[in-house]
Amino acid sequence: MNPMPVRLLIVDDHPMVRDGLRARLAAVPHVEVVGEAGCAADAIERAATCRPNLALVDVGMKGTNGLDLAAQLLARDPALKVLMFSMYDNPEYVQRALQAGAQGYVLKDAPAAEVLTAIDAVMRGGTYLSTGVSKRLFRSQAPRPMLSPRESEILGALGRGASSKQIAKALDLSVRTVEAHRQNIKRKLELDGQAELIKYAVERARDDASG
Repeated sequence: MNPMPVRLLIVDDHPMVRDGLRARLAAVPHVEVVGEAGCAADAIERAATCRPNLALVDVGMKGTNGLDLAAQLLARDPALKVLMFSMYDNPEYVQRALQAGAQGYVLKDAPAAEVLTAIDAVMRGGTYLSTGVSKRLFRSQAPRPMLSPRESEILGALGRGASSKQIAKALDLSVRTVEAHRQNIKRKLELDGQAELIKYAVERARDDASG
């Protein structure tokens, strides 16, 4: 089966990433990079003028994030295929990407062959998730439970770099209570250890800020 011709729009706010992608795909006969964009506004404009049939979209862009942009692009052109391109293997991001209408999610550190496999799978109407992403996503079949308002508040403070002591003072709680909330957050989100909790909190804060 011959691969479907791809008219690709690359959307990433780092020029070096766009250059690297274009170089990796230059030798692929059926893939033509028809446009590039570094922000959501440019991406919407390029999608209208360049008429791509696939957009490769970075998740963690400044301003409007890639997840929201995917939904905007698909609202304007339902026939467009969207493949998310991300350094984050967080299951929440993957779920949000699929809910936004993206057909795939591939990690930025994936080899060129996997990126091409993802592109071809999406173009054929399938769904593609990077191996590391799918393992984390399906480790638990049940959706992650919602955090309570207090837990969300504490998670947000952790993402801004606050310590348990600082959070306790700001929220008029004991440090022990804050630590108990931290344990509950880790349990609900299935995070292993304090380092993974902080990493998740920082990524969540960045995503909220960019949205």
